[in-house]
Amino acid sequence: MLDQCGGPIVTSMTQNSTIHDLLIIGGGINGVGIAADAAGRGLDVVLCETNDLASATSSASTKLIHGGLRYLEHYEFSLVRKALAEREVLLRNAPHIITPLRFQLPHMAHLRPRWMIRLGLYLYDFLSTKRTLPASKSIRFGGESPLKSSLNYGFEYYDGWVDDARLVVLVAMQARSHGAQIRVRKQCVQAQERDGLWQVTLKDTRSGETETLQARAVVNAAGPWVEIVASTVLTSKPHESIRLVKGCHIVVPRLYEGEQAFLLQNSDKRVVFAIPYQGDFTLIGTTEEDLRGDPAKAAIADWEIDYLLKVTNSYFKAQINKADVVHVFAGVRPLLSGEDESASEASRDYTLELDSSGAPLLSVYGGKITTYRQLAESALEKLQAVFPEMAKPWSESAALPGGDFTTQAALHQTLQQQYPWVPEALLTRWVASYGTLTLQVLAGIETMAGLGIEFGAGLYQREVDYLLAQEWASTSEDILWRRTKLGLRFTAQQCDALEQYLKAKD
Repeated sequence: MLDQCGGPIVTSMTQNSTIHDLLIIGGGINGVGIAADAAGRGLDVVLCETNDLASATSSASTKLIHGGLRYLEHYEFSLVRKALAEREVLLRNAPHIITPLRFQLPHMAHLRPRWMIRLGLYLYDFLSTKRTLPASKSIRFGGESPLKSSLNYGFEYYDGWVDDARLVVLVAMQARSHGAQIRVRKQCVQAQERDGLWQVTLKDTRSGETETLQARAVVNAAGPWVEIVASTVLTSKPHESIRLVKGCHIVVPRLYEGEQAFLLQNSDKRVVFAIPYQGDFTLIGTTEEDLRGDPAKAAIADWEIDYLLKVTNSYFKAQINKADVVHVFAGVRPLLSGEDESASEASRDYTLELDSSGAPLLSVYGGKITTYRQLAESALEKLQAVFPEMAKPWSESAALPGGDFTTQAALHQTLQQQYPWVPEALLTRWVASYGTLTLQVLAGIETMAGLGIEFGAGLYQREVDYLLAQEWASTSEDILWRRTKLGLRFTAQQCDALEQYLKAKD
């Protein structure tokens, strides 16, 4: 893999005389969301990201678009209401990468009484004022259930599943379509105030070359690095201290049949999700622990794997152990919270702070993938006085790139008629990843031979070239783990072959 964190000694510097409206630091979901909203309102936007888009927290989530049922226990009714309203917007605007997901919640009487769970689900339904998903209900588990025979009563409700990293990429594409510049592998190394403007120096993390841009305002949306960026790059402004909370997940071979997900309660009052993942796997998570130190070094600990295995094995007939774990990942949330709260109790809501003394700086703390678009609208409201000429909010009714269709089934049928030679499994994956952008992948191709080399697991040269040209990918990690999730199916030899192809293209 290529080094994503550093680069050779600086060899040259370029100076750009253009004055941009907004310079955004951070290519996670919050950064690209603000970039898209701002560009769509007519602002001149530049976004810089040190690594790849969604290379940290935004690709290490539980892959859910949800209100957050468990947040009701912490009385975060406003957050849940916001998230449930946004769930409906996103299901409509991104039907390729966001789909309804049915959850089953087995009841264990010694953990929470039945009436409490039923009341919580009733409130969850009530707070979703524009609900298109089925309402919650009580259920009984029969002998065919994958759960242990002692678990015969539970509840069912619906939320949404999302391909989190693809969501970030598609929102970045939306921003680009409105004129935003998306600059990946460009690290912001210095930002100074001068004559009411920001003078921002970006460093190419591969070549080491630097350039200086000017911007009227800066947004610090660096996620877990928001405090580090504030203290080392934006040194002329005060900043808040944040709390880093690490969440870890494991992936195992498919644990049960059926497309339902499970919400598993534990005696420590936390919950663990078991979710169907990429057809042949089950995603299990998450842990929640405070993290101290460099967010880039966050990794799952052995005890966290043991914890997730223990909770899972207490519910399912099929038992799993460490040997079954095929993939792990850890994400880090930057939160503002009280010292006396546990990591699982810390609020997932976002905080926006605008410092307009001198050149304006907007800092973003916290947030959830589900509410990224609302966060972006709130950010632009904060900046209204800085950019009074900008247009009104627009993104609520705007489909994300590739999302201009009704249902995956209908789109699949249309594409199947147009491209009958494409294998069923491949077309299914493309529809769920690219939606109508599949037409761009297939443009001018009439046979399987036109797709070029198959690197493995149905990944063809044509798709790789599309990702390089249109989606800012440049390494095998970008392609296999963030753009396609095919890393779960690739052998080491296939990874090497893909990396060699990418190096030859570079």
